[in-house]
Amino acid sequence: MERAVLPRPVGDVRPIRVLVVDDNAGFRESLLSLLEAGNLQVVGEAGSGLEALDLMPVLEPDVVLMDVRMPAMDGIEATRKLKDGFPEVGVVALSGHEDQEIVRGMLVAGASGYVLKDSDGDEILTAVSRAAEGGAILSPGVTPRVIDELTEALERERRRTRELESAQAALVERSARRQALVSRLSHELRTPVTVILGVAHTLATRSATSEQEAELLARLVTRAQALARLVERFELTVDAGLTERIDVADVARDVTIRDPRVTVSSSTRVPLVRLNRGVARRILEELVDNALRFSPTGAPVRIRFNPGIDGVEARVIDGGPGIDPNDRERIFGPLEQLEELNVRVHQGAGMGLALARTAARAMGGDVRVEHSGPEGSTFLWTIAPDD
Repeated sequence: MERAVLPRPVGDVRPIRVLVVDDNAGFRESLLSLLEAGNLQVVGEAGSGLEALDLMPVLEPDVVLMDVRMPAMDGIEATRKLKDGFPEVGVVALSGHEDQEIVRGMLVAGASGYVLKDSDGDEILTAVSRAAEGGAILSPGVTPRVIDELTEALERERRRTRELESAQAALVERSARRQALVSRLSHELRTPVTVILGVAHTLATRSATSEQEAELLARLVTRAQALARLVERFELTVDAGLTERIDVADVARDVTIRDPRVTVSSSTRVPLVRLNRGVARRILEELVDNALRFSPTGAPVRIRFNPGIDGVEARVIDGGPGIDPNDRERIFGPLEQLEELNVRVHQGAGMGLALARTAARAMGGDVRVEHSGPEGSTFLWTIAPDD
């Protein structure tokens, strides 16, 4: 069959100048014959990547036919260096193998095409012509696999892009929540501090009866205690890993001392669990405070313990109005409250439940709303077993 004769790209009267690089002299000779028969000008030949780089500024080829496997400097490294110095030159990789790592390496290095050495001669000539025009071609022997790999790479890149977008969105959300935290804490701290300063100023500058002084001092103590408690809530950063085997029911009984409405019960003896005693107490205090705050005046709050499948279950049961299903997860977020700040009836910074859950999870458990309705809500603290 007569060999196809390839024209020079439109607008250029001279033939395509080709440098042939291959360590096999016999194969180079075959390529020279093929290229010359195809109306291409062979300006030189090299037996190694290093030799090819030395010839580049002298010969100024349009396209380099580059063998992949060569001693001293392989085709991938030679192509990378060649494209760094002569980015406009097209490189067509030649290989006797379909190794996908090699294909990918040559393409990443800057090769315009990749053809197998046993490809049809017209395929090699077409690859050279395409490279001279700035295009690309892959041998049919490697194209399907390369396309599959590129598709997978694109999908990985899309996933990475989605992950970066999600991370960016989370960063923006954290920034917004940080600003909300500063605003909320500023309000919560300013209120008791303002009252404390006002009461102190009144006591220092005005005459008052003993009854008035007693009332002002009582208010001062109440606000100071509220401020101290707010600060204490952030002490849950204590290392939850410093644990010991404790009787969590005994810790709960200590919590009930603060309010006679709170009782503790258990269906059976509560086994010892490994917890940080101080953090365990704070979790129960936060759950109980939340229950007391939302229960009607005088309504009881119960702490009930039961052995669970995966440890101990502690339930704090209140008599509150219930929580909408859409809010049962939201209330565990920092600063989340069911009431707007400007119409709030129940005081608090919206940190108690968030801190309780964080601390419980740090010790291998969790806190969640198990049940809620018009008759009240049940918060479940699951405690990991003592291994």
